[in-house]
Parts: sequence; structure tokens; C-alpha cells
Amino acid sequence: GVVAPFRTDLASWLDHARVIEGHGYSTLLMPDFPQLQPAPGPTLATAAAVTGLHVGTWVYAAPLRPAWLTAWEAHSLSVLTGGRFELGIGLGRPGIEDELRDKGMPVDSPGKRLDGVRETLRLLRDMDGPTARTPVAMAVRGPRARALAAEVADTVTFPQLPDESGDEVASLARQVSAVRDVELALHVSVVGDRVAAFMAPPDTDPAAARQAKSLAVLPPDPAAAVEELRRRREEIGFSYVVVGADVADTFAPVVAELAGR
Repeated sequence: GVVAPFRTDLASWLDHARVIEGHGYSTLLMPDFPQLQPAPGPTLATAAAVTGLHVGTWVYAAPLRPAWLTAWEAHSLSVLTGGRFELGIGLGRPGIEDELRDKGMPVDSPGKRLDGVRETLRLLRDMDGPTARTPVAMAVRGPRARALAAEVADTVTFPQLPDESGDEVASLARQVSAVRDVELALHVSVVGDRVAAFMAPPDTDPAAARQAKSLAVLPPDPAAAVEELRRRREEIGFSYVVVGADVADTFAPVVAELAGR
């Protein structure tokens, strides 16, 4: 997957989406940063109309919307894309509390936010009905969130600061896998010395991330990245890799080597 923030004009962004598709990536993803870019829903529907890519949110901050609204939008996107939409959802990025206050919205506890995610997914399954299923990717950390993801998610990823030890994230992944054989997604925000926009704090230090042996980091050389990703799949179970749009061209050989295997 490729996280592709909307930071240009529409024509340029759609051209980049077509290039990403041509490289063999499976999924075009958008972050959820209100007012810094167009809303993910209509933007992703536009991309799906001009490419054959799957599209998805990486990830919706659940506190920004009522549960019914997120569920309705996700189901609608599934319908409009012919089943190519993937709902990524989480409790909110660092600093979400300040963002909610700025918007005049309630700042709920993490537990209440998690209840909102559960309700969103319940409503989504009701809207999908018996013959459809919108895939759900959950970004989780705490034990209650991991338990819910192991119960209801199709894909699980683990928010992490780039300088966080990879051992901690690997432990979380193994705990989820022990409950259920669910797809594990690896969020890669640093490639070499490049920090992906909207995927990590802008003041991220790539050297510190490498020193911590962070799982958010990959080497810039495609052959080395292939070797490292194979190791992470064999040892931890990560099979879905998400990178930033600015390295999509560089990593095309990685996709050619690993996609579908």
C-alpha cells in the first residue's frame, strides 16, 4: 500500500495514482487530516474511478466523526468502488485531544473512543448486509484495542514512533496473532533518510530510528528492503507493507519481487 496525501492539484495527484498502479502496488491510502487536504472519502472515490487500485483510509481518527457517519461513509465507498474500499480506523493520532478541542468537540477517554470504534464496525456490518463485507484495518496499541482488533478486524497495524524499539512492536504483533490468524500490516514511515509526509512527525530523526532498530524503518536499497521484509514476515508475520508516496518509485522493484507472494 501507498499513503498518498493530497498535496498538489487534482490532475497531478491522479497521475501519481496511475503511476502507483503501474508499479504494481495494490492499494492507495489517504491519511485523515481535516482541512489540510480534501476529505478522504470523495478523494479516494475519485481515484478508484480512474484506476483499478483498492483504496482506503490510513487511518480515520474515530473521534472526529459519529460512529454512524463513519460506517455510512465506509459502506458507501464500498458500493461506489465495487468492493475496493478498505476502512482503516484508529483511536486518533498523537495530539488528537488538542485537535478535538480546537474543533469544539468532546474529548473522550480512550475507552470511550474504543467503544465508538466497536459501534462503528457493528453499524458497518449491518449496512453491508449478508452478502458484502467492507475490509477493516485497525490501528491499535493497548490491550483492549488489541483484543477488539483480534475479534473483528481483517488487518491490524500498530502505531509507533519511528524511534521506538522494534522489539516492542513485534511483541504486540505476536500477541494479536496468538489470538487469531489476522493479516498484520507494517507502517513504514522512514526509508533511508527520507521521512514520509503525514506518516511520522516532521522532526523525526532517521538516525535515531535506525539506532532503535525500529520496524518503521527500511533501507533505501530495494534488494536490502526485500531481504528485511522477508525476515519480518518469517519472524513476526507482517505481510502487508505500507510506505509513503515519495518512495513509491524507488520501491517499485520491491513490489515486483514480493507482491502476491
